[in-house]
Amino acid sequence: MVAPPSPYEVRIRIICTSLCHSDIIFWKLKVPPACFPRILGHEAVGVVESVGENVDEVAEGDVVIPTFLSDCGECADCRSEKSNLCSKFPFRVHPWMPRYDASRFTDLKGEALYHFLFVSSFSEYTVVDITHVVKIDPAIPPNRACLFGCCVSTGVGAACKTANVEAGSTVAIFGLGSIGLAVAKGARLCGAKRIIGVDINPEKFEIGKNFGVTEFINSKDCGNKSLSQVIIEMTEGGADYCFECVGLGSLVQEAYASCRKGWGKTIVVGVDKPGAQLNFSSFDVLHSGKVLTGSLFGGVKAKSDLPVLIKRYMDKELQLDEFVTHEVKFEDINKAFELLIEGKCIRCVIWMDK
Repeated sequence: MVAPPSPYEVRIRIICTSLCHSDIIFWKLKVPPACFPRILGHEAVGVVESVGENVDEVAEGDVVIPTFLSDCGECADCRSEKSNLCSKFPFRVHPWMPRYDASRFTDLKGEALYHFLFVSSFSEYTVVDITHVVKIDPAIPPNRACLFGCCVSTGVGAACKTANVEAGSTVAIFGLGSIGLAVAKGARLCGAKRIIGVDINPEKFEIGKNFGVTEFINSKDCGNKSLSQVIIEMTEGGADYCFECVGLGSLVQEAYASCRKGWGKTIVVGVDKPGAQLNFSSFDVLHSGKVLTGSLFGGVKAKSDLPVLIKRYMDKELQLDEFVTHEVKFEDINKAFELLIEGKCIRCVIWMDK
């Protein structure tokens, strides 16, 4: 059962949703913030079915993208161009609605089913706070629009907004899953000259070429050299920008070691396990002059930046067809999980009514 929206909330009929690796991470997680039973899914597009009180941004029938980051437009962070991290409704892996400690999902016994990332799109209907909803042009194909809910915004945004990759620069991407490939797309849009892809799967190089990757390193084939040594030698001093897109503390450190002293930037995009730690030498941090930063949702502000990204897609500047390798019916959602776990898909779109 999906309850009607409360004030400042919107009930959405999901058209289609896609599976992200973060869904798998939290599906498998056995420690907090894991909880059960939870409705996963956070990359989707849908139609507004009904709205609660005090909602005037959208109306019944509007096509919208729900986002896991809020954009209240009121707090200091949302009013600033420097951040996409709302302080009024901060990002949390939370089992409830952001404004009320309650769920809008119940089973047939009346027991609560928990929310995921304020979206929970693996459901025909979901309820989302208005600060997490962006209205879009209904002309955008749903199986492309849903990608802006996480994958494309996170990767392209990390390159274009968080890193602000300069034309002619060298980029190294650690992990060529969907997020890493989206970073490659963004780096190419910014005019990067060399885009080095790092992965343990050699098949990813041919795939990566379609996204802008120019060179490939199989991290299993570095011999007696570290990965960072190989990259430093390839680039004569280190990459200008390194993106960690796997979610491994050890790989973050390798990426940091691989970027150029003096001006190199390392951007952490991958989702690691809760409690994972990084270990750096204070001496090296001081003397290397490098930058290490995180990039949640690619630094993208949902209500102002997402429409700009979508326009780049509509103007054919940003191509997305290569991301969607599989499409399944909702009843075949387990097939989507199998494909992603086995590394056989980039993005699998799950249709609610096909």
